[in-house]
Amino acid sequence: MANIKLESINTQRGPTVAEQVFDYLYERVLTLELPPGAKLSEVEVSRQMNVSRQPVREAFFRLSQLGFLLIRPQRATVVRPISEREVLQAMYIRSALEFEVVHNATTQATPEQHATLRNLIAKQNAAVETGDKILFHTLDDLFHKSICEVANAGYVWTYIKEKKAHMDRVRYLTLDAGAKIALDEHKHILDAIESGDSQKAVDQMRSHLSRIKIDLPIIRKKHEQYFLKEDK
Repeated sequence: MANIKLESINTQRGPTVAEQVFDYLYERVLTLELPPGAKLSEVEVSRQMNVSRQPVREAFFRLSQLGFLLIRPQRATVVRPISEREVLQAMYIRSALEFEVVHNATTQATPEQHATLRNLIAKQNAAVETGDKILFHTLDDLFHKSICEVANAGYVWTYIKEKKAHMDRVRYLTLDAGAKIALDEHKHILDAIESGDSQKAVDQMRSHLSRIKIDLPIIRKKHEQYFLKEDK
């Protein structure tokens, strides 16, 4: 826990304490504020976040189930390295779901829903212009979630969000140079949805989600210390 500073959280309202701790730590693992190899202690996290150890223990367990933490009895809990294999598995699962979702969204979207998606594109564009990676990542997720909702399949996003966790750290590492590319790809997806061309929408989504296969070896070469060594 050396040199890792956390914040206390509001325990008075909203999500449960365990959910707040989970969300907070999840975002810091995703953005590499808690990088692979970082050690975490239930005692220290609960002290810094001003909560009891039980919600921290629950958050640690959820993060370990996602493959973000390695909990070792009698030893420090550590942030797991990124696994190329798990990233590609997550991409495969996510792609299968989102192809079906965007196909259905294209045939069902109303003009009002087109406008909502277009507004999200405008906000993403502003985030790219200001270089706000965290905001862009949030809006990126919201764009995909909204497409699920347009397809009357909002529940699918809950599953996608969990399964794509391994992709997220790699995606975050690409956002310095890749946010503009992702934005352009989102525009192409929305153009296809608005045109009513479901096959084109699926093709554009395929191109968008498979880009990580191109980025992955480049990112690994640049940030070798973040990756699982035996995964090469």
